Amino acid sequence: MSELSPTQDRSLEELDRLAQLAEDVIRRARAAGASQAEVAASIDTGLSVNVRLGDVETVEHTRDRGFGLTVYFGQRKGSASTADLNPDSIQATLDQACAIARYTEEDPAAGLADAARMATVFPDLDLWHPWRIDTAGAIALGKDIEDAGRAHAGITNSDGAGVQMGESLAVYANSHGFLGRERGTRHSLSLSLIAGDDEGMQRDYWYDSVRSAQDFISAQALGDKAAERTLSRMGAQRLSTRQCPVLFAPEIARGLIGHLVSAVSGGALYRRASFLLDHVGKQVMPSWLNIVERPFLLRGQGSGVFDAEGVATRDSSLIEHGVLSRYVLGSYSARKLGLESTGNAGGIHNLLVEPGLDDGSPNDFSGMLRRLGTGLLVTEVMGQGVSTITGDYSRGAAGFWVENGQIAYPVEEITIAANLRDMYAGIVAVGSDVDPRSHILTGSILLEQMTIAGE
Repeated sequence: MSELSPTQDRSLEELDRLAQLAEDVIRRARAAGASQAEVAASIDTGLSVNVRLGDVETVEHTRDRGFGLTVYFGQRKGSASTADLNPDSIQATLDQACAIARYTEEDPAAGLADAARMATVFPDLDLWHPWRIDTAGAIALGKDIEDAGRAHAGITNSDGAGVQMGESLAVYANSHGFLGRERGTRHSLSLSLIAGDDEGMQRDYWYDSVRSAQDFISAQALGDKAAERTLSRMGAQRLSTRQCPVLFAPEIARGLIGHLVSAVSGGALYRRASFLLDHVGKQVMPSWLNIVERPFLLRGQGSGVFDAEGVATRDSSLIEHGVLSRYVLGSYSARKLGLESTGNAGGIHNLLVEPGLDDGSPNDFSGMLRRLGTGLLVTEVMGQGVSTITGDYSRGAAGFWVENGQIAYPVEEITIAANLRDMYAGIVAVGSDVDPRSHILTGSILLEQMTIAGE
């Protein structure tokens, strides 16, 4: 799966054009009376193809532009945006932002991030890998993926295969004199299949998501994986209500860590809407467990040298020996809390949950099943029953019942419930089977106990 050659790549020229536009608008904002200003400009391009039962269902080419401007008149803030980069639209956006700022109330927390925190070093994180694939090639690849999955005995239908190519160029500039350029690519393959017999039907899927198309698993491997997952769900049963250990598969386990990030993020904290309010320095997970932010991973899904405000990112612990080390803050939420930005305006950058357990036994996926012993393996969750305010967790789930470390049979139509506070404290092990397809990097997570509501 080849990439564009440098002579075909015009991304740096596009970034220069966005940078010149951003700097010009900031100068004009200052001339209009703004004490501070910041601009975020972007160009996103992509190709998306969906194939079902050998036929092309959709082909979509995209080229989206975005331009957002925020101005500050003292501590009064005004923001406006446009998707049109022509001069008249840019001027209208500037006029609108200034007009809004003149009429808003002063906010003591408003303003740019601290000038001393701006990034000054910009290493190449290997995020730019344009994929040389045209529509015909994407269609052919989609058909190969679907054919590989449908070739398995027992697969009776398909919800389709998808091939997506994406490129993103972005510039952030502010009146501190900061100018940051970013370019990145994201490509994905997916397949959803259906299996059926006289007793019913089941659906499942698989996908791959990479920075470079050269890192994709093969079409055959993706089709095989989607078929294997779908067929394994045939004959699913319900469980009686019980309490038992629960193992979250890696792609589901990252959601548990996502809830942690939400609970320790600035917006929830300064609104006093988090069950982890005032928990910095307190034990929230087992003492062997560490979670660290790694912004500079090469080809990382969440890698970045600076955050959405230009603040330099850095390697930093979030959970150290089970203790919450810090919150996740941009400059606004930090000021509201009387703290400093953690370089997380716009989100987290590659959060790594370090594999581990308390007895030194193997923690690959097979080892995690053995550690589970008899209990529930969760491979799918449904619904939105998670409260950041109280920590209450209740979601529909499906997966497999495990006995003596071996998968016994598939299960469906159950609900799993507990409180996140108890779930985090009750983590027994984190697997080494890390799912690399997200900015939250974790293996499977084994919990001591949850309530299963079934029949």
